[in-house]
Amino acid sequence: QVQLVESGGGLVQPGGSQRLSCTTPGHIFVIYDMGWYRQPPGKQREWVAMISSSGITNYTDSVKGRFTISRDNIEGGVYLQMNNVKPEDTAVYYCTVALRRGSTWANVYWGQGTQVTVSS
Repeated sequence: QVQLVESGGGLVQPGGSQRLSCTTPGHIFVIYDMGWYRQPPGKQREWVAMISSSGITNYTDSVKGRFTISRDNIEGGVYLQMNNVKPEDTAVYYCTVALRRGSTWANVYWGQGTQVTVSS
């Protein structure tokens, strides 16, 4: 059974940094894109950042220049370095494994989510 195990969420002050991790025990998704979505309170889930197996990255406009996505193709896993966080970054963050479909992704697996709260 495929599991995506997220960690790193918590409370962070505005302007601070947080690093999210997602490991995939026993699985390495060589041909898949991996990345992060988030669901702010009362809103729909939205994509944040995705990375291909070759390292091509995509970011939603609101996090460009602040967030950095990376992945480990040997051990398996994907990471999200969040810098200069803002209150509007508050959300449940979900790790995902997906197949690229033109300008979007077909999500295949999801993690259980980790809460990030940006507040002073």
